Amino acid sequence: MHITDFDIYKDLLKQKSGLVLTQDKSYLLDSRLNPVAKKWGYENIEAMTKVLRGVPPADLVTDIIEAMTTNETSFFRDIKPFETFKDTVLKYYKENPNHNRKLRIWCAASSSGQEPYSIAMILKEKSVEMPGWSFEITATDISHEILNQARTAQYSQFEVQRGLPITYLMNYFTQGENEKWHLKDEIRNMVKFDYFNLLDPMTRLGQFDVIFCRNVLIYFDNETKGEILGNMSKQMFNDGFLFLGGAETVIGITDNFVSIPDRRGLYALQGSKHLNSKAA
Repeated sequence: MHITDFDIYKDLLKQKSGLVLTQDKSYLLDSRLNPVAKKWGYENIEAMTKVLRGVPPADLVTDIIEAMTTNETSFFRDIKPFETFKDTVLKYYKENPNHNRKLRIWCAASSSGQEPYSIAMILKEKSVEMPGWSFEITATDISHEILNQARTAQYSQFEVQRGLPITYLMNYFTQGENEKWHLKDEIRNMVKFDYFNLLDPMTRLGQFDVIFCRNVLIYFDNETKGEILGNMSKQMFNDGFLFLGGAETVIGITDNFVSIPDRRGLYALQGSKHLNSKAA
């Protein structure tokens, strides 16, 4: 593929999703976009690229963005953040209840649903210790296709074997046909899935106590990371918590958040009252 063609896709991804496609990842274009070209009836990627030089159909652009989006995930991925959520974050709110005993949680880039459903299962287990509390989980992604998959709450044997404790599998799933496991409605109904582009204004989402934005900022440049984190800081309550991926940081990106000591990947708003609390 000519470099000029590569630049077309690189610029399209950056403009529409904020994702940065580097030259060393150019090989992904062939593997991920060939099916898109075939779906739209183009002979090859080069033929599809010619259409992109003009005014391409909006649905074609959407299919390209979705094909290039990474959807790697698993239940309780990198288990430590979920332990921190259970032992630090929930402990803090239990000991320092907010005004309405309600937790609003946002999973940004939720992919096929394993992260928000993992959180829902933790909340279900902990609900007996937090009587009178209500929990609301909003899960968003830029891919309509992956959101529809998440809403079905059906997973393969391979998917439930990746990180899901056997007790959770037995308590919250039923086995269906074709080795598919179906998440029970008591957990499935705890999560609301919605399409959202992290480059868009976040005000419609409302305020959150906890935001999970893990393993997604690594695909943006520093300027875009700063804009996203700045916008997220405006959507958090003053004593809110932010989770980032293990390879992500706020250092040199934004002053809106600071890391919580001895809690890798966990951040609070600058000046938050709980930075020095026992729960943190």
